[in-house]
Amino acid sequence: MKAADLFEFPASIPFADFFRADALPWQWIGQIKKALASGFETNVPGSIPPGVRISGEVYIHPSVELPAFCSIEGPAWIGEGAQIRPGAYIRGNVIIGAGSVVGNSCEYKNCLLLEDVQTPHFSYIGDSVLGNGSHLGAGVILSNLRLDQKPVKALVDGKSVDTGLRKFGALVGDQAEVGCNAVLNPGSILGKRSLVGPLTPFKGTLGPNKLLVSKPETSIQER
Repeated sequence: MKAADLFEFPASIPFADFFRADALPWQWIGQIKKALASGFETNVPGSIPPGVRISGEVYIHPSVELPAFCSIEGPAWIGEGAQIRPGAYIRGNVIIGAGSVVGNSCEYKNCLLLEDVQTPHFSYIGDSVLGNGSHLGAGVILSNLRLDQKPVKALVDGKSVDTGLRKFGALVGDQAEVGCNAVLNPGSILGKRSLVGPLTPFKGTLGPNKLLVSKPETSIQER
């Protein structure tokens, strides 16, 4: 498995050299901090609403409108046409691609959102990569730490692989979707155009074009 199986890195994000298509996909998580540390042009709007807090090195594209209140801690890079909604909390080492939705009361930490990613309501996105056009329903949680705090393992070709990462949320492939109030456990991988249904706890790897639902019973089938 390689990153190109899940994602196509968009030209609009200026860190392509750090995210190799032939890398193991979870290696992209460790590259987020390195990419931002390499340096980038900062830009913050001249007029900031009273309820908005911005600190550290931050780039916000001029087309991005700030909401009534939110918190953005750098380093962070936010691309053209992204929407930041009230109550969003960006905790640092975050890259948000063009056209993406940074949702109300959502928290983001060490994550990469490619283009047109939809995370509109009440989610936690930590130590994760979300592919182009992917979507998280309201209340989706990407859990990034095992209860025993041991390194996270990924399921690849039916085998458990040690990723070497203590914190690893999820890799959500291009155009994949996760239904409302689902929980993706540490190390979850969703293939391109796959779908996890609402209220579904999931751990493992779901292949491309697959549908997983837990009610009335768990099943995997072609979309």
